[in-house]
Amino acid sequence: MAKMIFVNLPVGDLAAATAFYESIGAEKNEQFCDGSASCMVLSETIFVMLLTHEHFTQFTPKKIADAHTTSEVLLCLSADSRGEVDGLVEKAVKGGGSKDPCPVQDHGFMYGRSFEDLDGHIWEVMWMDVAAATGAPAEAIAN
Repeated sequence: MAKMIFVNLPVGDLAAATAFYESIGAEKNEQFCDGSASCMVLSETIFVMLLTHEHFTQFTPKKIADAHTTSEVLLCLSADSRGEVDGLVEKAVKGGGSKDPCPVQDHGFMYGRSFEDLDGHIWEVMWMDVAAATGAPAEAIAN
């Protein structure tokens, strides 16, 4: 069985965050939603759990970071093409997010951009030509 990942994100406005993730193509799984959480399905193996701050604090004693001012994590999704990278970033902008909070990466065989959601969580979107990457210098892949 393939491993699944559940990314838990604290959000200030659950309805707005849910609408944002729907705007980038995520589907809401009502089975795992209530007034304090929305389960957003990005793929068969990737789920984003949007949690109100009150609900999020039930899982950790740590203070919730303000992702607008503090780096908490960088999340990265793969894409099947350069066009898909650009398309997802543009969907995020149309949904109210910000584009390219991180530098655009274009190494020819690898192309990446990023977007920031309504709560400041940064998502990178990356396409890579794996065959071409196997011949690329290690420093180009790391950057």
